[in-house]
Amino acid sequence: MEPQGTITVARALALPALRRGLPEVVSGEELLDRPVRWVHAGEAPNIAALLKGGELLLTTGLGVGPRPAEQRAFVRRLAERGIAALVVELGPRFRTLPGPVVETARSCGLPLVQLHREVPFVAVTEEIHTEIVNEHYALLRQAEVVHRQATEVLLSGGGVPEILRRFAAFAANPVFLETPDGQLLYAAGPGGASPAGAADPLQVWEGLRARRAAERPEPPAGSVMADIPGGGPGPGAVRARLTVLPVAGPLGPVHRIAAERTADLLAVVLLRARQEEELAARGRGDFLTDLAEGRIEASDAPAQARVLGFRPGSGGSLLPVVMRLVEDPRPLAGGQESWAALAHALQEELAGVGVPVLLGVRLPEGRVPLLAGLRGATERGAVAERIAAALRAAVERAWPERAGARPPVVVVAGLAVGWDAAGAELRHAAEAANAACGPADRGWYDVRSLDVDLLLWRLREHGDLAAFVDRVIGPLLAHDRTARPPLVPTLETYLRHAGRKAETARSLHLNRQTLYDRLARISRLLGSDLEDPRTVLALGVALQARRHVR
Repeated sequence: MEPQGTITVARALALPALRRGLPEVVSGEELLDRPVRWVHAGEAPNIAALLKGGELLLTTGLGVGPRPAEQRAFVRRLAERGIAALVVELGPRFRTLPGPVVETARSCGLPLVQLHREVPFVAVTEEIHTEIVNEHYALLRQAEVVHRQATEVLLSGGGVPEILRRFAAFAANPVFLETPDGQLLYAAGPGGASPAGAADPLQVWEGLRARRAAERPEPPAGSVMADIPGGGPGPGAVRARLTVLPVAGPLGPVHRIAAERTADLLAVVLLRARQEEELAARGRGDFLTDLAEGRIEASDAPAQARVLGFRPGSGGSLLPVVMRLVEDPRPLAGGQESWAALAHALQEELAGVGVPVLLGVRLPEGRVPLLAGLRGATERGAVAERIAAALRAAVERAWPERAGARPPVVVVAGLAVGWDAAGAELRHAAEAANAACGPADRGWYDVRSLDVDLLLWRLREHGDLAAFVDRVIGPLLAHDRTARPPLVPTLETYLRHAGRKAETARSLHLNRQTLYDRLARISRLLGSDLEDPRTVLALGVALQARRHVR
């Protein structure tokens, strides 16, 4: 395949100027995909000393020499110089190419072409140089398109992950952002552009890390790397490094140009405080989401989690926990900068819970998923309590100036499971967090306590649910819109205390007779017997469903 952004020997021979010379490939036909950096014409015996490599050399053979030894040395020096090909025009000097010239070219792996008709070398030079310049201009235009798209991503509210995913799609290969000391900040795959069965970016990174551990610090041949400046006071300080690996296909000059322009853009974004921490948290959030959505096999998950720094130990269980900000925090708390502050605060607060934690952040959903490593299932409740407290404390730390407008949080702890069920349980906890109607009284929800809410939340768009609510408690809701005191809180408290009137009266700070009057009014409005178990069940479900359909 012709390397992107280059003129190859084969393409040069197909251009009109050389084609008029009736070119015949004498040796190196399998090497015609070599890139041509420049074209040079010359007749000097020491012409090799004037070349840098990658040239297409045009000659009539005047400098080749008359003796076989001189001819062999002439060709050998050109091959050692690394020229792309040697093109000899037959004529007064050579009617046919000498055997030593042909034999040496074959042994040295140098493409050798003879022209059977005279051509003006200046026309060949001009035509090929024009093609090379046009190719470079095309490269710059392609790189400019990528840069413009990345800029549009930023202007539309995206961040570093969106830029990296866009660049990975352009390169059709995995892209990695790492710290100068080799710690992974974010990995992006080409997504829809990747071929079927392509390796997950984290698996690719694990292989690169193993390569470095074997004292091979440089990435594989053909990779593209670009330093992101800004890590210190010196002019050459590096803040991060962008790496593209040729896993699904080769990388060409256009990818190097695009990587350098992307790196310049990322340098501006990463100037914001703590962006690297927020970026790493988003990368872990993507992993946890992929795990929850079944896009990662359970057998591959432990190794990929280790790449992200999570080592829960063997023999224990995993505790999925999800925190959801009840309102969209971005307009409340200052956008990307506030998420960076939150990621930093979360990392510090969770460091004190006493168990390994893999923390992620999901900006689109306003959600913070995590996995905690347990030594045994019996410590689930205590660990969930400590994690919930740490999550709430982190939100308070991240937005101290917005105590009145800070979005409330819902924390849901799933069941203690192994890797085989961690994804499904994490997804269950995330859905339960969406279904919860507000913060829990004790600071966190056990996922099992939200089963009914989750069922109703899944039915929220179905018209039958709203019709059920209206049929069961509609008259009571209509009463509370126009009359006082409202009766819905009384019914909710009565059901919460399982119909125990004394406890209900104490909770509502009412005397018993007032409570009896209100319950009687509720019974008349609904035409229901509040002592009937089936009626009580329907009323309880309708009151819960009301939160999801109103």
